[in-house]
Amino acid sequence: MPQKPSIPKGTRDFSPSEIAKRNHILAVIKRQFELFGFMPIETPSFENSETLLGKYGDEGDRLIFKILNSGDFISKVDDVTYSSKNSTSLAPRISDKALRYDLTVPFARYVVMHQNEIDFPFKRYQIQPVWRADRPQKGRYREFYQCDADVVGANAIVQEVEFIQLYDAVFTELGLAGTTIKINNRKILSGIAEVIGAKHLLVDFTVALDKLDKIGEEKVKMEMLEKGMSATAVERAGPLFSLQGDNFEKLDTLQTFLSGSEIGREGVAELRSILDVLKELQLDSCSLEIDVTLARGLNYYTGAIFEVAAPQQVQMGSIGGGGRYDDLTGIFGLNDVSGVGISFGLDRIYLVLDELDLFPKAIAKSLDVLCLNFGEQEAIAALHLVSKLRNSGVRADLYPSSAKVPKQFKYADKREVPYVILLGANELAERNFVVKDMHTGEQKLYSLDNPEPFIQELQS
Repeated sequence: MPQKPSIPKGTRDFSPSEIAKRNHILAVIKRQFELFGFMPIETPSFENSETLLGKYGDEGDRLIFKILNSGDFISKVDDVTYSSKNSTSLAPRISDKALRYDLTVPFARYVVMHQNEIDFPFKRYQIQPVWRADRPQKGRYREFYQCDADVVGANAIVQEVEFIQLYDAVFTELGLAGTTIKINNRKILSGIAEVIGAKHLLVDFTVALDKLDKIGEEKVKMEMLEKGMSATAVERAGPLFSLQGDNFEKLDTLQTFLSGSEIGREGVAELRSILDVLKELQLDSCSLEIDVTLARGLNYYTGAIFEVAAPQQVQMGSIGGGGRYDDLTGIFGLNDVSGVGISFGLDRIYLVLDELDLFPKAIAKSLDVLCLNFGEQEAIAALHLVSKLRNSGVRADLYPSSAKVPKQFKYADKREVPYVILLGANELAERNFVVKDMHTGEQKLYSLDNPEPFIQELQS
């Protein structure tokens, strides 16, 4: 017996109803992107390894899917390297391309390559799949879509404000009230590391701190100690794990804590500017919360950083995130181009909406009308009718064969088709057709030569 086929862990097949729900989310995100003035681009699914490696920190690099070179790649590796069995030295010899880990680094590469064609500030959005060799779990996949919006060439704080508004607009349209946009600033984290005496371990400090909501305070402290931070430094950072008060009170506490750090004070001032503007504009359905433990482990963030948390009644990781990365394009040779961007986690947003039953009830409906098939001549007449319906924007179909009528009705039920057309020999002879409302069971007669009244009723 042939072995049952399977798919790789962390990947999925999608059913028609799932695609309909995903498309609903994507349509909302895309509409808001364009309302905010962002333009679409696309980049290749894989990049040169040198484009990606070293841009996400050690943890990120380990999660990048590498693509083996074509041909007899092993024969090109010298015996010493091959026999060493050292993946670090062997990988560059057998793989020079990799699947993209996110959309931000490829976007930075795009900006550098097309800088003479771009009008700055450049606002782009990108909706494409990315791949990470992560451990699969609920809401975390190895292949998933990101929905990114970025702007480069503008360094004003108004950009951060606009992205917070964009998050709010999308989640408001999706009906996802109770969403929290967490915000911090990498300069504040740099200031904290400086004040507690761990400036030289900034990356290790932020990577550990970013895990606080996943592994808890004690394990975070343990990881910091294991990374070489002194017990005194960890103890000094302790009060920040449970910062109290509203956003402005938190900023006041940070202002005092970071009084000895210029970069830390700069980060506090930037957050205060954002909050002052949003105090005037207000948000519709999202709340904004300063979270000083928010670190986001990617090395390229330099200013404000964001992470979006789902409503508390849903146990889910972040459903969006991003931040400012003022020097990202510098790694590709284009200096002094500021940038800031955010991403929506399509798969996790889907799970949240599904769990909260927030998808529109009719979203999975793929047909408005199904025409039953009563035979060759009747089917030809039905196809003419179906064509008229389609030309008027009605989603219509003809059952492909003249199967038994109960079987055709059962098919209509399974597809949740609201209206079924009966066009048999008698109807064809009298030039009319019968429409059955599958919900009420009511039947109405319409002229085959003038289906407009039926179309108008469908569209009303």
